[in-house]
Amino acid sequence: MKRMLISTKVQAVAGTLVLGASVAVAALSAGPALARQHAQAAAAGTLVMESSPVGASTGFNPFQPHSNAYTVGSVSLIYEPLFQENLAHPANAPYPFLATHYAWGDKGKSITFTIRQGVKWSDGTAFSAADVAFTYNLLKANPSISGIGSPIKSVTQSGDKVTLTFPTAQYANFQAIATAVFIVPQHIWSSAGNPATYLDSSPVGTGPYVVKSFDTSGIVMTKNPNYWGGPFGGKGPAVQTVEFPALPSNTNALTNLITGSVQWSGNFLPGFAQATKGKGVVNYSPPGNTNAFWPNLGQWPTNNLAVRQAISDAIDRTTIGTQGEAGLEAPATSAGGLTLPTFQPFLASGVAKLDTHANAKAAGKVLKAAGFTKSGKYWALKGKIVKLSITDPSSYSDYKADDILAASELQKAGIDATFVGQGQTQWQDDVATGNFQLTQHWGATAAAPYQEYNNWLSSSLATKTNRSGNFEGLKSKAVDQMLAKAAAASTLAQQRAALAPLQKYVAQNLPVIPTVYGASWGQFSTTGFTGWPTPGGTNQYESAQPSAPTNEVVVLHLQPKG
Repeated sequence: MKRMLISTKVQAVAGTLVLGASVAVAALSAGPALARQHAQAAAAGTLVMESSPVGASTGFNPFQPHSNAYTVGSVSLIYEPLFQENLAHPANAPYPFLATHYAWGDKGKSITFTIRQGVKWSDGTAFSAADVAFTYNLLKANPSISGIGSPIKSVTQSGDKVTLTFPTAQYANFQAIATAVFIVPQHIWSSAGNPATYLDSSPVGTGPYVVKSFDTSGIVMTKNPNYWGGPFGGKGPAVQTVEFPALPSNTNALTNLITGSVQWSGNFLPGFAQATKGKGVVNYSPPGNTNAFWPNLGQWPTNNLAVRQAISDAIDRTTIGTQGEAGLEAPATSAGGLTLPTFQPFLASGVAKLDTHANAKAAGKVLKAAGFTKSGKYWALKGKIVKLSITDPSSYSDYKADDILAASELQKAGIDATFVGQGQTQWQDDVATGNFQLTQHWGATAAAPYQEYNNWLSSSLATKTNRSGNFEGLKSKAVDQMLAKAAAASTLAQQRAALAPLQKYVAQNLPVIPTVYGASWGQFSTTGFTGWPTPGGTNQYESAQPSAPTNEVVVLHLQPKG
């Protein structure tokens, strides 16, 4: 899922990278008056959520996963899907939102949803199954906005039932089909023009909140007076107001949590335990995906397999985990990229284990065997130096540290690599359009391992203008067939068998280069609200990542103190 990071002082010393220890000190310096002010705001029902340093939002579109409004988590409080997964316990039954029931048909090639009755759009218009059919037909007609990973053959509606059909069985693809598609109102979007670029300044949804204002200071949302109540037995959210401040960076994220000026954040926070001891702030950030370097497969030098293999050999995953990620994320150990230990039961035999330490000699051996020769200190092929830029937002402090470490190791291996920091908006646009050489990016936080591989490899996601996955631009009919087989697997044994060739493909071809197992960053203050998800017990009802599309589930459980 999304990287929510704090800027940490980085100092290069004798070829190694040392993370500064100034975070904990800075976190204790805020004045008590500000803390009291925001504690009072929380008691009055205002929840401040902070998860990513982005600029001002320019509008709202649930089909633009790289927009600022989507990145901070506001879109998923306006629009709702048919179901939502419990990402803390993905094997549990999904929560019913705009649908109350589903049934597979035609051996997994069709799915029929029973659409909830009595729901209204936030403008008071009645919601119906026709809106659901319209939304899926919109995806069918505009593949660039669809993250489903499989083409929709047909969409039909009969009363409160909507049926989707697919060319192949989609049992393992339920998450993308039913929980990752936000339903939009037909009476608004039928005249919206291009759904990939449309930005609504007054979005109409079925979710618990409506937009009160958005400007350079951020987004302010208030309760939707027409909200249907949610599936948890309540009458809607107890949280009256939700704010998403637009921050140039989140250097003070830890400070803001401790003082209460932010109640919920999702950041990389080294020094967290020491700084928050006894202050009612909880870190709930379990591993949820696999981070990787994504190489652009459409341009030199990352379109060359030997170069990708050399990159994988040369980087030091242990150092990335211990220094770049401050020991908060473990190095990836499976060359196939499977998130471990989360999906250990699906690990294929025969898939190589990654060397988590740098091996410059192995990198050189691979390049030499592929016909590369040294030109001065760098490897070259037919006179072309292996030179590349590693790009990520400068505000993503751990990715920045990771990339600097990786560039240093690649230089030692004879690859002319440099880190190039970007603004987040520019980086998001570049990743979505394939305008990069090498970038580190999180993987899909998945309810099933199929989703990880579909996000990485599906040709349907490699659009030219609005990629929601497959940023590297892989186009492979053979891989698409493997994905189709994995999507059709209806039993654990079938899923294991179908996932094995996908793991082996990643290990051998490196369309992505695994680095560490990514945390689902989530931190929250218990001083203003109760009902937060917890790492164990009966309240482990969802993950605690504020920008996740499932953040609505958490907000609906919260109760202001006092």
